[in-house]
Amino acid sequence: MAKRVLVIDDDQDLLKLISLRLQSEAFEVSTADGGRKGLAMLDTFQPEVVVTDLRMDDIDGMAVFEYVKENRPSLPVIMLTAHGSIPHALEATRRGAFAYLTKPFDSAELVREVKSALTLHGNDDDESQDAFCSGIVTRSAIMKEVLSQAKMVAKSDTSVLIQSESGTGKELLARSIHNASDRADKPFLAINCSAVPESLLESELFGHSKGAFTGASKSHEGLFQAAYGGTLFLDEVGDMPLGFQAKLLRVLQEREVRPVGSTTSIPIDVRIISATHFDLDNEVQEQRFRKDLYYRLNVVQLSLPPLRDRRDDIPLLANHFLEQLAETKGMARKRFSAEALEYLVAASWPGNVRQLQNIVEQTTVLSSTQVIPATLVQNALKLDSGEIPSFAEARDNFEREYLAELLNITQGNVSKASHLAKRNRTEFYRLLHRHHLDPSQYRGRRQAHQ
Repeated sequence: MAKRVLVIDDDQDLLKLISLRLQSEAFEVSTADGGRKGLAMLDTFQPEVVVTDLRMDDIDGMAVFEYVKENRPSLPVIMLTAHGSIPHALEATRRGAFAYLTKPFDSAELVREVKSALTLHGNDDDESQDAFCSGIVTRSAIMKEVLSQAKMVAKSDTSVLIQSESGTGKELLARSIHNASDRADKPFLAINCSAVPESLLESELFGHSKGAFTGASKSHEGLFQAAYGGTLFLDEVGDMPLGFQAKLLRVLQEREVRPVGSTTSIPIDVRIISATHFDLDNEVQEQRFRKDLYYRLNVVQLSLPPLRDRRDDIPLLANHFLEQLAETKGMARKRFSAEALEYLVAASWPGNVRQLQNIVEQTTVLSSTQVIPATLVQNALKLDSGEIPSFAEARDNFEREYLAELLNITQGNVSKASHLAKRNRTEFYRLLHRHHLDPSQYRGRRQAHQ
């Protein structure tokens, strides 16, 4: 499949020349004649390389780069710059841009840089990508970016911290990383740190010798030993008792464990992937989590988006769970009515994908017809008029209404709206994108209070 390249430049003639040159090399090329249009095309076109001019009238190349760096850090950006702007381009490369070319540039050099970016950033074919994340169902650009980052880190032994809300699929992502690693043929073992009492946690992880405590009638191999050569997934590590954290830190530093009741240490060889729904940085500040352990675990951090931020995946996931129920539990194949799907897409989903899976199973069991009606979904979601929204839902609703009002007041002028909000334009565009707000829809409107 052809690799996708997005070219952003406000010079129409140069856009055509670059597009023709890249297309001659079998790239799929999409062009945008300004930074604003370019940012809008990131999700729809899903490029694998971005080529952008540095100086543009609306949103310049630095703002484009900053947005990509924050929202899609594995997406390589190549800067085009005039001679007088070279210092800015150098600064961009220092901060992570892939390369810069000075105008006028050799088109063959641009092709070489694009191919190099694709090679170094690990853009494999779609079948390889699908095999890596075969258990994860998504068409969301946000999710695909997370999966791209996960695939890049999988080949190393680097410790990974997955910091996301409950129910987003943290263990599924951890398994995908393990399956794409060189340890794939070795064990993947998981433990929920919040589900094991502190008194048993040491034995579960490090093992114990016979007679180490009352009831220890035989020696027990801990998970660090059982996962030798593979991956150990520490789920909900933020719930780990503070007193035990020092013991875990020592094991990670020394690369050996001493079973409870034993005087002999045993070498270990495991890759650690941990996960939490807590903000561990805040937990460190509040002295509820050890800073030194945090740095050991958080070498690379990944964050799975909540379901409310990937609503285009909800119908896909709902149908996937229906298929699963039919295949694994022998239930009759059913489908949701169009209205029922609308309710699913509009729900707040505080429990994320796990909650959606439960709702799908509940409504499938209760539906007496092949088509699951909206009323069953409404009842399952408790969508009654007296329902109090969650804090996250209320905050999102306020933020969306606030941004919409700013756009209404400024008639879609993003510069003025971001100034009123006391936010820079790049951050403001990111907020608009998160809430699916298009400034062009507010242009020409009469202001509500005029």
